[in-house]
Amino acid sequence: MDNTTHRQFDPWRTAPVQEMSRKVILQTHCFNIDQVTFDSLAGKPFERDFIHVKHGDTVGVLAVTDDGRIPLVEQYRLSTHRWTLEIPGGHGASHTDRPMDIARQKLEEEAGFKAGKITQFSRLMDMPGYSTQYTSLFYATDLTPTQISDFGPETPRPGLRLVTPEAAHQLVVNGTILDAKSLVALLSLHDGLLDVQEADDSDA
Repeated sequence: MDNTTHRQFDPWRTAPVQEMSRKVILQTHCFNIDQVTFDSLAGKPFERDFIHVKHGDTVGVLAVTDDGRIPLVEQYRLSTHRWTLEIPGGHGASHTDRPMDIARQKLEEEAGFKAGKITQFSRLMDMPGYSTQYTSLFYATDLTPTQISDFGPETPRPGLRLVTPEAAHQLVVNGTILDAKSLVALLSLHDGLLDVQEADDSDA
């Protein structure tokens, strides 16, 4: 196998297609579905449908308590008809909401903790094949217990689990945790990419 790199990777190099038209075929409170027509180098136009997110990045918060435990939230996900175990997360109400502010809010609402220290450590594309959605990941420490909020009708009584990093990694390995943002965050912690002492109160 040839591992030679022939050129640097440039994500913004010239596109192989040209957008010809775009129309909104569905509008919701947090995203639109756009139907887009492209012209390709092959000379034959084609159409694709995309989820266009309105409110900026969603967030995920990997928090660690003073005694070294990670809050994981049990939620019922309507689209997959199953319960999930996730780090706290979600999206803001407006595109003007700062991801760090959303992260603080979701940690308090879903896990019942205020963060004294929080920093962004990663940003990922959720579904680049058909969505504009990004997720920003945050690391929170120096936690103070508060009150968990109501999740809404789909999860009227959310469950909170406080687990050790070792137990959380085992939940990833055995397939209990399948949520993408949680997988990235917990594997980053397990691989030593996060340090409690380095957490601060500014965006990465």
